Order: sequence, then structure tokens, then C-alpha cells
Amino acid sequence: MTTAERRFTTGTPIANAGAVPASHPRPAAPTPWPDIAAIPQASRLRTALTRALVRRALAQLPLRARFAGAPDVGKGGPLIDVHDPAAFHARIGTEGLIGFGESYMAGEWDAPDLVAALTVLAGHAAELIPAPLQRLRTLWAPRHPHTERNTPDGSRANISRHYDLSNDLFALFLDDTLTYSSAVFRGFPASQDLLAAAQHRKIDRLLDLADVGEGTRLLEIGTGWGELALRAAARGARVTSLTLSREQRDLAVERVRAAGLGERVSIELCDYREASGTYDAVVSVEMIEAVGAEFWPVYFSALDQRLAPGGRLALQAITMPHDRMLASRDTFTWIHKYVFPGGLLPSTDAIEETARDHTGLRLARRDAFGAHYAETLRLWRERFTERADEVAALGFDEVFHRLWTFYLAYSEAGFRSGYLDVQQYLFTKPHPETQDRP
Repeated sequence: MTTAERRFTTGTPIANAGAVPASHPRPAAPTPWPDIAAIPQASRLRTALTRALVRRALAQLPLRARFAGAPDVGKGGPLIDVHDPAAFHARIGTEGLIGFGESYMAGEWDAPDLVAALTVLAGHAAELIPAPLQRLRTLWAPRHPHTERNTPDGSRANISRHYDLSNDLFALFLDDTLTYSSAVFRGFPASQDLLAAAQHRKIDRLLDLADVGEGTRLLEIGTGWGELALRAAARGARVTSLTLSREQRDLAVERVRAAGLGERVSIELCDYREASGTYDAVVSVEMIEAVGAEFWPVYFSALDQRLAPGGRLALQAITMPHDRMLASRDTFTWIHKYVFPGGLLPSTDAIEETARDHTGLRLARRDAFGAHYAETLRLWRERFTERADEVAALGFDEVFHRLWTFYLAYSEAGFRSGYLDVQQYLFTKPHPETQDRP
């Protein structure tokens, strides 16, 4: 039995997408996707209101929505083809945007150009829900499960649900560097054969920001599969890299050993809050998104405490607009339920205010490159699609395939619309004698 098959038959959170309410008819045979197999029961009034709200929202957008048995709506543009309007409206009426994603997973709607359709929706995210309902968001929007708080134990469980799915799965769509964060390209459009070099360019830029070289004591928060640690060690640095993913750690250790860099690199299964020692530089790539707003002050304080005076922190972070972060920070979303439990994208304001208010770190530089992430995600999505048979051979079913197709397209659309961005930050830690100087 493969890793994927075990996950889909043991009732682990990644497979069991949520309990089916008692009022829902259960499928005849056990399913790893109960909330997809069962269409939610909704009253006629709720369904009618949902249908009216959905059509009103779509009618104002530059897309075309086709509903079986009903006139098309929209101003023209990318097509959304709803095969089962009753199920589509029932899911959205009971689960909101979670239901929208679940309806795609269930095959109740499709789009010939999924990224284009989702880009339109992402670009108008603030307008999709009428203002009166937006103001009542705390009453109708689902809240984060208490079990997914990013406490030390909660973080381990949340990270495992995504990053411990299968190293073989990630290897199918990532490049040979196994780097799972935005690359930096020389130009667009990007191509698969240039992705590894673009990932090295991103890593080298972060290491340059942190001034990593011969003899640097480097702490990495969030190992991935080890490429940054390997590249830093090749510069002569001594690297301690922390991860909560056992699958990632095991493969990263193998890669370090194969490169003959075991004396320079230590990969530890360790929470950032449990780190010790003092370092000349700290690098953390797209880790803050998994920390949670509640723990952002703790995260930055931990980085500050580990950094020696005169040290440098290089941080890469996915960001969203501050007003949208504030509006949605307490809302449980489709991404939380199926992809990144416990996560929250910060805004640039939130990052900079947290660092200012809870550390002695000083912001020295910030560079945005969201268009590069859109291209990175496109390459991942295309390769994932091309290797669908190999994904299935690992034991992942069709619902999982649609889930990950939607996730990658949804993320790409966020960057193409400008709703999401990605930043590289440099923070410095002054020497005590210069701390109070202007």
C-alpha cells in the first residue's frame, strides 16, 4: 500500500475532509471525501437566495457563466461551465467559498481556462459578497477550528498534513532542486528548462541579502527539501536548518549526505520556538505563512533572539492586501480545509509592524516580485497536469487531482490578479552601542 493509499484509508485529516452532518445521506461505501460525496441539504429559500446572489455577482464580472438550463450571465470573458446548478448552489449556500471549491472537486463545474476564470474572481474578491453581508461576516463565515491553532503540537500536525503527503508527489511537479517557493526569472514567459536556474537565482539572492559566505553561522527556519542549506554550505557556511516535516527532513538529510556536506549542515526536526544558539544570519523562505497571526510576535521574537548583533535576517513571504487580511483573518477557508491548515498570509503592514513592535530588528530592504510567482505556479501546474498518470500511480485519486489542480490554479490566479504578492525582506540587528542612534 502506498503512502497516499494509507492516507486515504486511515481517516487522517488530509483524507477526511470533514464530517458529514447527520442530516446528510451517507454514501453506500466509505469514502475518503465525505464532504464531496454528499451534496449539502439546503432549504428552497436558502438555495433561491444563493442563486440570486451568485447571478448578481457574476453578472457584473468580465466572464461568462453558463448554467445548465438557464441563461448565461456575465459581461463576457473566460467561461465557467456549471454542469449541476442545484448542487453548485447548495454547496455555496451552505459553505460559501469552501463550497465553491468543493463543487469543483466534485466535478459540478469546470472552466476551459481555469486560471483565467479564477483570476477574474480574485481581482474582484472584495466585491463578490454584498457590503451588508461583508459587515456581518463574523456571523456567517466559518471560524478556524481550535485544533488547528499553531501551538507547537498544532504546528506539527498542520505541517504534516501538507508536506508529509509524499516526497514522490512533490518530486513529480517541482524541478530537480525540489524548491517549493517562488523562483526569480530573467524574463517572461518562463519555461520548464529554466526553472531550476531561476530557483537558484532566488536562493542566491536571499543568501546575498543575508551576507552568507565562508564561516557564516546560518540558521534556516523551514528546510523544504534542503536546497538552500546545500547552497549555503557550498559557500562555506555552517548551517542549522529546522523543519517540522519528517518526510522533508529524511530526504534533506539524504541530499546533504550525498553532497558530502554532512559536516557543514545539520537538519533538525525542531519548532522555531525551540531553537537555540546564536547565528550571524537567519533565512526563512515562505514559512511565516504557516505561523498564524496569533504567533507572529513569537516568530519574530524568536528570530531576533537567535540573531547575533550585527546579524542579518532574509525573509521571503507571500503577502495579501492589509484590508483583506483584516477582513478574512478569522475566516476558515477552502485552502485551510484542504491545503494549508492553520495558515494565514500576512500583509506587508503586518510583517513590518510586528517586527518593529516586537523586536530590535530594522527593516533595510523589501522587494516584491509577484509576477515571478505566477510563472512559477504555472510551470508547477502544467507539470502536475502532464504527469497525472504518475500522480494516480502513487495512489492519489481523481478528487485529489482536482483538488490540487484547483489549488495551483487558484494560487496562480491570486498572483496574476495582483491580489497576492511575494516579498523578499532584509532586516538587520544593530549592535547594542548603535541601537538608539537615528
